[in-house]
Amino acid sequence: MEVEGGPFLKTIEWEMMDKAKFFPLSMLSSFTVRCCLYPLTVIKTQLQVQFKNDVYNGMVDAGRKIYKSDGISGLYRGFWISSVQLVSGVFYISTYESVRHVMGQYGVGQRTKAFVAGGCASVIGQTMIVPFDVISQHMMVLGMPAAQKGILNPLGIKPQQGRVRLAVNITREIYRRDGFLGFYRGYTASLMNYVPNSALWWAFYHLYQDQLYRILPDWSSHLLVQCIAGSFGGFTTTLITNPLDILRARLQVQRLASIRVAFNELWAEEKMNMFFKGLSARLVQSAAFSFSIILGYETIKRISVKEQYKHLVKW
Repeated sequence: MEVEGGPFLKTIEWEMMDKAKFFPLSMLSSFTVRCCLYPLTVIKTQLQVQFKNDVYNGMVDAGRKIYKSDGISGLYRGFWISSVQLVSGVFYISTYESVRHVMGQYGVGQRTKAFVAGGCASVIGQTMIVPFDVISQHMMVLGMPAAQKGILNPLGIKPQQGRVRLAVNITREIYRRDGFLGFYRGYTASLMNYVPNSALWWAFYHLYQDQLYRILPDWSSHLLVQCIAGSFGGFTTTLITNPLDILRARLQVQRLASIRVAFNELWAEEKMNMFFKGLSARLVQSAAFSFSIILGYETIKRISVKEQYKHLVKW
């Protein structure tokens, strides 16, 4: 396996890595990235569920007001619940790499492998994470002024509580009202959003990577090329899937009956603006997250590569 025009690995495949190194380092990298970028997730969610611009006028205004109201902890509402994604992340990347490996044995192209494997990985990841996503999103929006008035608080939870107690009370109330299925509210919308998002992101990642390899000089850093390709992939995918992410957030937080109801309500409020609601925050989050994730992911793959392949790896 060679990079076009050079004797280097373009992609470090699953069977080339020492899994004992890869898994713990991957979890550490994912946790670090989430710690740094989680405030953007809180800002994005609050922008998506507000009515027009009744609370915040954009990403910067939202960040400033959340910090002024609740301090740094306000930007990390629901963080520890959301951190369960570290476990789902292991299953996600294992599924992604395993599906790519199986498809590679049948001679399938890189972009097709990435597209199919990314979609499969997302189904596994979302099935595990949606219940925790539902809880964490309720925690995120309970800090908004509208939640104090009960507008964005359909569970009737008292917002002024410690983080652990708040999470427990939200969990109890969801189960009391809807049973176990309440934790999968918005699951279909999540799949509709994240499965194509994941599939497209990996496909665009490899597409942009191929194009950058063609136009950049041979001495360019392969790791930097991959990070830039990841950011471009995240940016492109976000532009395509933003309305689906808004519908998912509305379904999970406002407890709407169906995707159709959520769409009709959102269209009545925003009209064409629904396609751009919270987009700036999501674009920044996606580009930064994609860059950081690829930086950690590809670095760890290089560190974890087996001895016999190390001479083929270029940083």
